Amino acid sequence: MTISMQTDVLIVGGAAIGSAAAFFLASQPDFKGKIHVIEQDFSYEKSATALSAASIRHQFSTPENIKLSQFSSAFLKGIEHYLAVGDEVPAVNFKERGYLFLATPDGLHTLQSNHAVQKLEKVDVSLLTPSQLSARYAWMNVNDLSAGSIGNSGEGWLDAYGLMQGFRKKAISLGVHYVQARAKKLHRSGRKIISAELTDGTQISFDKLINAAGTGASALAQTAGIELPVEARKRTIFYFTSSAKLENCPMVIDPSGAYFRPEGDGYICGIAPRLEDDVQCHDFIIQHHLFEEVLWPLLAARVPGFEALRLKRSWAGHYDMNTLDQNVILGAHPEIDNLLFANGFSGHGLQHSPAIGRALSELITYGEFRSLDLGAFGWSRVINNRPYFEANII
Repeated sequence: MTISMQTDVLIVGGAAIGSAAAFFLASQPDFKGKIHVIEQDFSYEKSATALSAASIRHQFSTPENIKLSQFSSAFLKGIEHYLAVGDEVPAVNFKERGYLFLATPDGLHTLQSNHAVQKLEKVDVSLLTPSQLSARYAWMNVNDLSAGSIGNSGEGWLDAYGLMQGFRKKAISLGVHYVQARAKKLHRSGRKIISAELTDGTQISFDKLINAAGTGASALAQTAGIELPVEARKRTIFYFTSSAKLENCPMVIDPSGAYFRPEGDGYICGIAPRLEDDVQCHDFIIQHHLFEEVLWPLLAARVPGFEALRLKRSWAGHYDMNTLDQNVILGAHPEIDNLLFANGFSGHGLQHSPAIGRALSELITYGEFRSLDLGAFGWSRVINNRPYFEANII
């Protein structure tokens, strides 16, 4: 027997983006409806949120991404005002230690160009010369560098799982219903999605739907006849220890694309695969060769103390990569009135989840953005093949 359910807003995907949307919508005084969230795994063990590097930065190349991060930093700093449930405040452990983007002479122009955009958006960021870098970070080899850009405030890292669970628990306390299931198919009639079919056969009807399904978003959209240019791209994170003492170490972004930052008694690091190897992938097989053949030599060249290190553990997760321009696709498709997308974050979904959740709640309630104009992230540039590139993808 087919089970039928009805709600006002259905959110597919209950990790950081979906739960942030649920929280903000349930908190919205002008919204009075019911909210259901469909999440396929309540353990979130394999979610992009739980497996991410869990960092936040203001140093983007596009003003909209900067503004999203600025709101998110403020949200994290005042999280007790947003997500406390009774006396319980989510433990997000925001460590405001900054991002440090390094540039060789070949990358200096890009660094300076991004810096100019950031200063216009009032980002608290400084450009440092090689001598200033050496004075501040004595453990770093600066011989090949021309400059570095350091975020002085608002940037750092956090407990991704803690933030996600904070959104989820607060949303539930506000009356949001979570259902552990997977949405298999959307049923469309003309310009509307009329219901979602779950893998157990349950049919859920709704007024509005948010696709926050991460790496599963494209397959879901395709059932409604929409081609979403989002693919799952694997990223492996490595945790190592070292006897090197890196005083005042921020999140360091090497010109090679490698990154590292402190984590507990050690460090985490990672790097994207070569372009030709960076293909759609849904498995969680660890790319050990990236550490042994690529990362370790880069780390040792940048920090001589890392020549002697010990790899302790590693794990793989996925970016929901927007193959058009590495920016989120946000809002309604022009062919469907009641389906909102929030997909293709390309690695910065967690850090933008508070601001995106707020934006989605405004689109549902008012049919427009009110806090931030995020129209640049809409479907128009996808349909017209006019990419709006984000240069700072890690």
